[in-house]
Amino acid sequence: MSVGTSRPRGVRGSAVRPPVSRAGHIGSGGAGDPHDLGLDPDDLPDGLVVADESGRVVCFNAAAVRITAVSAADAIGAPIERALPLEDLEGRRWWQLTDPYGGLTTRIGQPERNLLLPGGREVLVTARYVRTRPTGPVRRLVVSLRDTEARRRTERSHAELIATVAHELRSPLTSVKGFTATLLAKWERFTEDQKKLMLETVDADANRVTRLIAELLDISRIDSGRLEVRRQPVDIGAAVGRHVQAHVAAGSPADRFLVRVRRPLPELWADPDKIDQVLSNLLENAVRHGEGTVTIDVEPTDPVGTRVTVSDEGTGIPEESMNRVFTRFWRGSKRGGTGLGLYIVKGIVEAHGGTITVGRGPAGGAEFRFTLPVAAPAYLTS
Repeated sequence: MSVGTSRPRGVRGSAVRPPVSRAGHIGSGGAGDPHDLGLDPDDLPDGLVVADESGRVVCFNAAAVRITAVSAADAIGAPIERALPLEDLEGRRWWQLTDPYGGLTTRIGQPERNLLLPGGREVLVTARYVRTRPTGPVRRLVVSLRDTEARRRTERSHAELIATVAHELRSPLTSVKGFTATLLAKWERFTEDQKKLMLETVDADANRVTRLIAELLDISRIDSGRLEVRRQPVDIGAAVGRHVQAHVAAGSPADRFLVRVRRPLPELWADPDKIDQVLSNLLENAVRHGEGTVTIDVEPTDPVGTRVTVSDEGTGIPEESMNRVFTRFWRGSKRGGTGLGLYIVKGIVEAHGGTITVGRGPAGGAEFRFTLPVAAPAYLTS
């Protein structure tokens, strides 16, 4: 790798050594010379710091300036240990510890690790030792810097997920354990009605645990991109009708629901179980958190697809919360739930190649709208 030493955009400066390559480009020469790509270090998403054979900085790109808060003017030409004063998590000076120029000549670099900048700011650092020949002296020291904030957000998200799961599992499992232990120890003392009530409670809590485990599996598959979609013909109008009837059977008044299906609908190929999961979650949210009539509109779209809109007449979702609705642990109210349902809904819709949005409905309540492409299986379109 060779790096230019001119001063475009105030990021690179004149090195203390003669120029090593075209200004502002990274390349290695040879066939298909990367010089021809016109690659500017400032275009890289990660911090890039390059030192020459004497250990003085010849490249300090814009991302490195942002991450370290060191100006390029101060870094260019300075010794690497001064321009980039890194310490490990035990407070040891990193360049003295690794000694890239005077250490073992068989080393080719340093794997990614967490190091500290002055002030305690943590960064992810990877280093590569470029030699003119195997075991020869280091010609270039190439250092990549990456901010740890994105990784910290992921770690916080995982920690929150574990805490939520532990909290959600504790209550039903405590109930199941308590009732089963009581029944086993004192079976003869309870009436049939009391036994039935306890067993129904155990059954309901076991179902709650099963649902939570299913949610966790869905999240794992969504995050890893392994959510499988088994496409079959789906009559989405009939599916909506089944969910409405289930709510009515559970005690909701029939006149609370208004279903409008605009036919003819295109033949939709989707995973029926996962579409049921989407409809169940959206209707449950509208019934539990919304007010007034819950309206479900099913209509064809152009280009060919199907659009489903679920809206209510409640207070709706605050404008400042709209961008967080489909994130993990978002809850529209304090009334229970893991806050994972809408995150899973979004993952399922997108796995089908569709889109989902949230807004304010005509009556002022929340309005969820998802659109699914027809997406017939490949063997039918070939």
